[in-house]
Amino acid sequence: MATILVTGGTGTLGRPLIDRLLDDGHDVHSLSRRPHTGTDRPRLRSHAVDLQDATGLPEALAGVDAIVHCASTPSGGDAEAAGHLIEAARAAGVPHLVYISIVGVDRVPIGYYRTKLAVERLIEDSGLGWTVLRTTQFHDLVLRVIKAGARSPVVPVPTGVRVQPVEVREVADRLAELAAGEPAGRVADMGGPEVLGARELVRATLEAGGRRRLLAPLWLPGAGAAALRRGGNLTPEHADGRRTYAEFLAERVGGERVGGRRRG
Repeated sequence: MATILVTGGTGTLGRPLIDRLLDDGHDVHSLSRRPHTGTDRPRLRSHAVDLQDATGLPEALAGVDAIVHCASTPSGGDAEAAGHLIEAARAAGVPHLVYISIVGVDRVPIGYYRTKLAVERLIEDSGLGWTVLRTTQFHDLVLRVIKAGARSPVVPVPTGVRVQPVEVREVADRLAELAAGEPAGRVADMGGPEVLGARELVRATLEAGGRRRLLAPLWLPGAGAAALRRGGNLTPEHADGRRTYAEFLAERVGGERVGGRRRG
């Protein structure tokens, strides 16, 4: 068994990944801005470290065999944070760095994707053993975006955009396998089992939450939106996920707020 550090350990992906690693018998260091709470599992150590300044990072990396880098901030700073992590990993002699990226970062020219691609290149050039897994959007993200839009009586729906949502726990399982193995470079992409239109996703989410909204088609301008309409965010040849968005909704939406009213 190995000692594996997970950055972003309290996040949407970090928590199920840590659970999977612990279940597999590994020792886990959870690194996040806030301590990892809600568990008394003896093989889990929590480190409150902000990768933007890296204070405390060398201590968190002591004795670590592999890193899974899940931490990300869409508001900015990911490249700098990755640089701090790489520098500390080299100093600590960590032999394997695993990075979770996004399908289409090299095809969809939007700012966050460009940053993810830049981090990939930093890792590839780091001199460390590395593995990069690109996945499509998590079910949780799709739900969160649609719920935000459903606060209005009219929900704008991007025209021509399709999504291939994937279950975060299945991604966590794949990352755990990769972290326990040897550095593999860029591995095959991982996508959800279905490619669904934006309108279809919005309608299914509203129906699951018992809400009615007017759906208004929205044509998004720009090169990024055009790339999405071309399917740059999709990987239909790697529809490896098993859990569908409908199955996810059946479990998650009951009793939650969708568009401002609690159901159940």
